[in-house]
Amino acid sequence: MGGFTALVGHYGYLGLAVLVLIEGFGVPAPGETAIIIASGFAGHGRLNVFAVGAVAFAAAVTGDSIGYWIGRTGGRRLILRYGRYVRLTEERLARMERFMTRRGPIMVAVARFVEGLRQLNGVVAGATGMPWPRFVTFNAIGAALWVGAWTTGGYLVGDHIPAIEAAAGRYQWYAVAGAVVAVVVWLVLHRVLHRRGPAPDEAGPRRSRAQAE
Repeated sequence: MGGFTALVGHYGYLGLAVLVLIEGFGVPAPGETAIIIASGFAGHGRLNVFAVGAVAFAAAVTGDSIGYWIGRTGGRRLILRYGRYVRLTEERLARMERFMTRRGPIMVAVARFVEGLRQLNGVVAGATGMPWPRFVTFNAIGAALWVGAWTTGGYLVGDHIPAIEAAAGRYQWYAVAGAVVAVVVWLVLHRVLHRRGPAPDEAGPRRSRAQAE
């Protein structure tokens, strides 16, 4: 254990909260790893697992909310001016903006599980003008799923934290691909059903009225 993650070992809940919080508005801190380590400590009685989950959830939502307001008040120009410090280029921001415009709520929830997107999620949502109630709702859903998954995993297999971190790095893109496939299938089905037009019981009365006229 070293670097930022040592904060969890030395300061417990406070260290966990700081790492998850600052990751939420663009700082490349190991928030995910901090949750796993804190949960592993809980598995050995050093911390309480429910408190770990609650602290991580609150910090995640708060951090992303700070990022949202940075993007909302600072705008695109401010983000691009300082984005290079957190690896946010103009091209990368443009891609995220396009996706956020089309499928914003889905991205807000899913991005929590993707390294890189997780840190910039709130900033981009604010910069693109996503309504605050919609952002905070889907951000909370994503945070709950993310914190729940890593808190449970870290608590149950805390003695194998290095293996968990390695597996997370290998398989996170498979999880993202699965989520993308599910979204695409839903969109295709929605489009097909929309093109079919109204159901027969709805079309019948319309034709009858047209014939009567």
